[in-house]
Amino acid sequence: MSDIFGIAASTGSALFLLVFAIILILMMVKSVPQGDEWTVERFGRYTRTLSPGLHFLIPVMDKVGAKINMMETVLDIDSQEVITKDNAMVVADAVTFYQVVDAAKAAYEVLDLRRALSNLSQTNIRSVVGSMDLDESLSNREVINAKLLSVIDGAAQPWGVKVTRVEIKDLAPPSDINEAMARQMKAERTKRAEILQAEGMKQSAILQAEGERESQIREAEGRKEAAFLDAEARERSAEAEAKATQMVSEAIAKGDVQAINYFVAQKYTEALRDVASSPSSKTVMIPLEASSLIGSVGGIADIAKAVMGDDKKK
Repeated sequence: MSDIFGIAASTGSALFLLVFAIILILMMVKSVPQGDEWTVERFGRYTRTLSPGLHFLIPVMDKVGAKINMMETVLDIDSQEVITKDNAMVVADAVTFYQVVDAAKAAYEVLDLRRALSNLSQTNIRSVVGSMDLDESLSNREVINAKLLSVIDGAAQPWGVKVTRVEIKDLAPPSDINEAMARQMKAERTKRAEILQAEGMKQSAILQAEGERESQIREAEGRKEAAFLDAEARERSAEAEAKATQMVSEAIAKGDVQAINYFVAQKYTEALRDVASSPSSKTVMIPLEASSLIGSVGGIADIAKAVMGDDKKK
C-alpha cells in the first residue's frame, strides 16, 4: 500500500509540475496579432510595447497592460443641435476617422479614448458651426471640415492619436427655415428666369436694330451708287448734247442750212414725245406741218450722207 501511495504522490507531483510549466509558458509567451500593439507592465508600471509577432515575458513579474488597435477607426459623432451666429438652430451630424500612433499614450494618457474623441468632436462642432451664419455654414462644409480637423487633431496629439478626417454628414435646419429657404430659392430662380428673358429680348432688339441699320446702310449705298450712275449718264448726255450743238454751230457757221433743219427737227420731235408720253393727257391735238417735219428729216438724211462721204474721203 505504501508503494501505491508513493507512486500516486509522485504522479500527482509530476502532473502538478507539468501544469505549472504549461501555465508559465502561457504567461511567458505572447503572440500579438497584426494591427495591434500591447503594452507590458512590470509590477504595475509600463515598461515597453509589444509589436505584432511572438514575444516572451518574465512570468509573474510582467503582464500585458492594454491591447490597442492601431488600425484607422471610424467614430460616429452623435447628432446635436447647434445655434449659428444668426441664432438659427441646425442639427449637426458628423463622423471622425482616427488612428492610434502611440499605444502607450493611448493607453495611459486618456481614459476611454473613444468617448474622449466623441466629446471633443461635439464641442468643436458647436464652436465652429456657431461662429458662422446659417447660409455660410450650409454652403461651406469643406471649410468646416478643415477647421474641425485642425482643432481636433491638435487636441488629440497628447493621446497618441492622429485624426485623419472629420466629415460633416448633415446640417439640417428646422422645417420653417427649410420652407423659407425653399421660397427664397424659388424667388431667386424666378428672378434669374426673368433676367435671362430680359437679356434675350435685349439681345434680340440689338440684333434687329443692327440688321435694320445694315439694311439702311446698304440701301443708302445703293441709292448713292444709282445717283452716281445717273449723274454720270446725265453728264455723258450733256457732253453729247454739247458736242452735237457745237457741230451744228460749226455747220451753221459754214452756211449749211440742213444742220439748222436737223437741230429744229430734233427739238420738235422731242417736244412731241414729251407731250404724248404725259400721264395726264389722253388725246392731244396739235397742228402739225408735215412738210416741215419731212424737210427736217430730209435734212438729217443729207447730213448723214455728208458725214459718211467725209469719212470715205478720209
